[in-house]
Amino acid sequence: MAKLNYVFTSESVSEGHPDKVCDRISDAIVDLYLSHDPQARVAVETLATTNQVVLAGEVRGPDSIKADHLVEVARAAVKDIGYEQDGFHWEKMDVKCLVHSQSADIAVGVDAAGNKDEGAGDQGIMFGYACRETPALMPAPIYYSHAILKSLAEARHSGAAPQLGPDAKSQVTLRYVDGKPVGATAIVLSTQHAEGLDQEAVREIVRPHILNCLPDGWMCDEASLYVNPTGRFVIGGPDGDAGLTGRKIIVDTYGGAAPHGGGAFSGKDPTKVDRSAAYAARYLAKNVVAAELAEKCTIQVSYAIGVSKPLSVYVDTHGTGVVDEDRLSQVLQQLVDLSPRGIRTHLGLNKPIYARTSAYGHFGRSPDADGGFSWEKTDLVGDLRSALL
Repeated sequence: MAKLNYVFTSESVSEGHPDKVCDRISDAIVDLYLSHDPQARVAVETLATTNQVVLAGEVRGPDSIKADHLVEVARAAVKDIGYEQDGFHWEKMDVKCLVHSQSADIAVGVDAAGNKDEGAGDQGIMFGYACRETPALMPAPIYYSHAILKSLAEARHSGAAPQLGPDAKSQVTLRYVDGKPVGATAIVLSTQHAEGLDQEAVREIVRPHILNCLPDGWMCDEASLYVNPTGRFVIGGPDGDAGLTGRKIIVDTYGGAAPHGGGAFSGKDPTKVDRSAAYAARYLAKNVVAAELAEKCTIQVSYAIGVSKPLSVYVDTHGTGVVDEDRLSQVLQQLVDLSPRGIRTHLGLNKPIYARTSAYGHFGRSPDADGGFSWEKTDLVGDLRSALL
């Protein structure tokens, strides 16, 4: 039997966190290639430290895209985040590009040929999840952790909070009663700030953002609000701590409230099932919950390299479902082709829509008119209800 009364914590990190800087650069490179060739293949990792950025990985795309273009993309991403500091500056940092052509051995295993459909780019398991805790059908702790940091970032970019820096972290602990979140028991917020700004001043800057993001009456008591607990956070970003692509996979997904297959998203084109199948699993789980077939839903899919169809599609409605789970799995597979090509076609993933996913979560976002966050649509609700109710 599921535990009903408990506390649960999730964290988020801002676009200026060292790892998120790297995710942003890697995803901006994915967008560059897809904007020139929707069928491009990209697997690019980024390392960032004090005034240094290293790009590494493999690509298959237009020869017109040179190393200099990737360096320009990296600088533009860092500039947009807002780093113009002595230890990390978009214009002054050294960028090394070690990106090379895709391995022919990988290409032959995953490309379509003759009667063979395009195979998965790797083996692996991917999970999707949805629940009724928030309007976005996301777990509440990660949803509000993201919202707080996004609000602070918007204030920083607009000039409303000029004394804040790009690097920040949030952590929200919520109390659950009868399985539903009812309020915060503790909140941690650490944000980079200008020299000379004391801890209390930072506290007063961030407090309204926290209050505005939480539902009425959910704010924790004053003693449980921890703002810059060390007292000082002037040196931040890659100057304070090295960053790498793909190190914030729990922040990117469900904040620990649901399983994770282990694969990162950023820096990968949508032929990589680590990314596209995780998006598809979220899409299916969200539609199940939106169709009122369950209060919460976990979906797992698995793949083998070079094989197009998933090896398994597992559905768990955690005892809240109103239909048989095996039947639900069958109907979902009838509605959506879960091969790599089928997922990309159904969700329209071969587009330059990925830089925007690199901070504040890949899930729980609003679908964009140009196809961004298409996996957040609930356009299967009618078909699911017709088939199952």
